[in-house]
Amino acid sequence: MSQQDLEALDVGAIREEFPILERTFDGEQLVYLDNAATTHTPDPVVDAMSEYYREYNSNVHRGIHHLSQEASIAYEEAHDRVAEFINADGREEVVFTKNTTESENLLAYSWGLNELGPGDRVVLTEMEHHASLVTWQQIGQRTGADVEYIRIDDTGRLDMDHARELIDDDAAIVSAVHVSNTLGTVNPVSELTDLAHDHGALSFIDGAQAVPNRPVDVKEIGADFYAFSGHKMAGPTGIGVLYGKRELLEDLDPYLYGGGMIRKVTFEESTWGDLPWKFEPGTPPIAEAVGLHEAVDWLEDIGMDRIQAHEEEIARYAYEQLEAEGDVEIYGPEPGPERGGLVSFNLEGVHAHDLASIMNDHTVAVRAGDHCTQPLHDKLGVPASARASFYVYNTREEVDALIAALDDARQLFA
Repeated sequence: MSQQDLEALDVGAIREEFPILERTFDGEQLVYLDNAATTHTPDPVVDAMSEYYREYNSNVHRGIHHLSQEASIAYEEAHDRVAEFINADGREEVVFTKNTTESENLLAYSWGLNELGPGDRVVLTEMEHHASLVTWQQIGQRTGADVEYIRIDDTGRLDMDHARELIDDDAAIVSAVHVSNTLGTVNPVSELTDLAHDHGALSFIDGAQAVPNRPVDVKEIGADFYAFSGHKMAGPTGIGVLYGKRELLEDLDPYLYGGGMIRKVTFEESTWGDLPWKFEPGTPPIAEAVGLHEAVDWLEDIGMDRIQAHEEEIARYAYEQLEAEGDVEIYGPEPGPERGGLVSFNLEGVHAHDLASIMNDHTVAVRAGDHCTQPLHDKLGVPASARASFYVYNTREEVDALIAALDDARQLFA
């Protein structure tokens, strides 16, 4: 994509589709920089979900009447659209869950509890979100499998020499975050997947911070499983995605049971339905699937390349402005291809929670805490950090508001 195409992004017009960004508190307009936690939802997505509830609200795959047929078609088409978005081979490879965390648990319970045992190794990274770290930690304790962590270096990147040591013939699965929600590091997930496959291991990639803001091709990455959440990509809460290669999903048994996922039930036994429905028991997130479909359309209308370029440009600007302050410690790689659109930092002498509170006094919304990466913060030697994370609707002027709020924090804690 040419630079001219990238510059064509009209942030002002995009912001008009998010009325929430016009909210004011004590006369100051909201500056929302907590997008790694949840992005906001544009009007077209809200309208699509409202249309479902107003026009064809009904359960799916259970009725012959018109409303149920319309809802079923919309729900199935949402799977098709998401599959197209990430270049999966059809709806059979797209399972809808509540979020990335449930996607991780689905794999851990359906595959991990049945396949792992003493002598097996689960390989994670030191920058994993608790959704991955805690889940595999608990599965390891139940099965006797060892859980090991690929080290990060002083720049916040993975130590790939250490990765090659850990990913050997004892490795059963490699689970890695695509983009760190704390460091912003963009990991070499294709290389990690190749290492896993070289030793007969599976690969799982947590794409919660990647799919919303960059083109993702699951075939190009080669991962066996890949997960992400709707609410971080301009979609609704309550829906996530587990992508899995069809032949692997076919071999997995579900870990949640009930209606809608069965083929035949007797008093003695049950058999499971086709993919992906065998992993989606009960009433699924129908309105949320409609919203996710619309969110994907909305993102692709803008262009994922342009979204990535804009977000990285704003993050680079924030990084440079924070670095120039002199008393701010920034975590993760320098701006470039190996860094995504967020910046975690600490202001000298001010706890991150206090800093976030002061930011809120200026109507600047940032995250503070360990960002569900407590072990990573322990390694960094800090109890918490503040995090500014950006999306397609953020501007340089909003970064300037963040920087201006730092002065108030300095004065209060001088």
